[in-house]
Amino acid sequence: MNPDAPNTRPKSYHVKSFGCQMNAYDGTRMAELLEADGLTAAASAEEADLVVLNTCHIREKAAEKVYSDIGRLTKNARKNDRAKPMIAVAGCVAQAEGAEIGVRAPAVDIVVGPQAYHNLPDLVAKAASGIRALDTDMPAASKFDALPKRRKQGPAAFLTVQEGCDKFCTYCVVPYTRGAEISRPWGQIVDEAKALVDAGAREITLLGQNVNAWSDDSGRGLHDLIEALATIPALARIRYTTSHPNDMADGLIAAHRDIPKLMPFLHLPVQAGSDRILKAMNRSHDAAGYLKLIERVRVARPDIAISGDFIVGFPGETDADFEATLDIVRAVDHAQAFSFKYSPRPGTPAATMGDQVAIEVMDERLQRLQALLNEQQSRFNAATVGKRCEVLIERDGKLPGQRIGKSPWLQSVIVENGPAIGELVTVDIVSAGPNSLVGTIVAARAAA
Repeated sequence: MNPDAPNTRPKSYHVKSFGCQMNAYDGTRMAELLEADGLTAAASAEEADLVVLNTCHIREKAAEKVYSDIGRLTKNARKNDRAKPMIAVAGCVAQAEGAEIGVRAPAVDIVVGPQAYHNLPDLVAKAASGIRALDTDMPAASKFDALPKRRKQGPAAFLTVQEGCDKFCTYCVVPYTRGAEISRPWGQIVDEAKALVDAGAREITLLGQNVNAWSDDSGRGLHDLIEALATIPALARIRYTTSHPNDMADGLIAAHRDIPKLMPFLHLPVQAGSDRILKAMNRSHDAAGYLKLIERVRVARPDIAISGDFIVGFPGETDADFEATLDIVRAVDHAQAFSFKYSPRPGTPAATMGDQVAIEVMDERLQRLQALLNEQQSRFNAATVGKRCEVLIERDGKLPGQRIGKSPWLQSVIVENGPAIGELVTVDIVSAGPNSLVGTIVAARAAA
């Protein structure tokens, strides 16, 4: 029994998601589950009877943040003289740490892993009876069959098509928290995509830990799936993330040339530029092969924007290894990228490797890498000035009459004169900053 349990069924909920786009998708699906179970969304965690912390375990700082949030929730409840909310820890920290979460944070009522969150309503009922609920099973049966149909949707939506990872990079916990690579069935994906479009989506981003590893028993690959989704009339744009270089099939490269609805943007992490470090990471590719792959993609779609991920300070990384990473960054010339200091994760091979890099060395290397990446992003944005492109309006801007949308290259574009959210507008890009563009509207395109 949990002596701190609320002992009443919650009436309202708040979901807070950390980390990747798949967590954002999972957070949305958990919210839909709870609403289907009769709960209503609260404006904030402080006002909710149930708070779901949908966690990320990729880096130590992300994992520690959840414990900080748990402490803040309980402290705020005491300060405001109200009952502690029911607290659920979901996602990859839940999967990795399981019952230990309840020991470290007794205020937690529910622990549920990323392959079991379809059981959340039952776990809430169990917690309401005073029993701490734990479910970190990784069943073979698809959780997606148990999820409710998609509800009202914004103009841009996420759609998970593949989960898990078989690559076993030595720094990464994903194979242990998300399990083996599994592809969702073709029909299930197509049906969900149509439901999202019917609910208001005009752009869908296909998600997976290795999304381009998606396949089915008939031999179809991600490019076939994209081609099928492109036939949905009101769906204007398709994206996908995150990809692994080893799964970048010829058909997918050709899809960037042949399918107009597939946006000219590719997030293809390389992680490092040193072949010695790539081997230690178990990345199964080398720098030269990666650059040849980028060249093939650019031949197919010359205007494509390339994004990537980089880790600095991997165990054993020397100054020469880091310089090789800077070299590959310069060779690719990124539109945007994400870069991080190596974070040892318990249970991964890299965590026990020798030659761990000093934190001050990692800090200096990360600053140099980010300066180069920021320079490349600013240059890419500046090169967009003078271009005419379509922008999907997604939200309000900070000032009256402003709207913010995304360019084909995933840049934020600010426009004036208030086009409706969900509209596709043709704009001329008139100025660029390091993180956004400004455009003037030329025309609007209604949904099909």
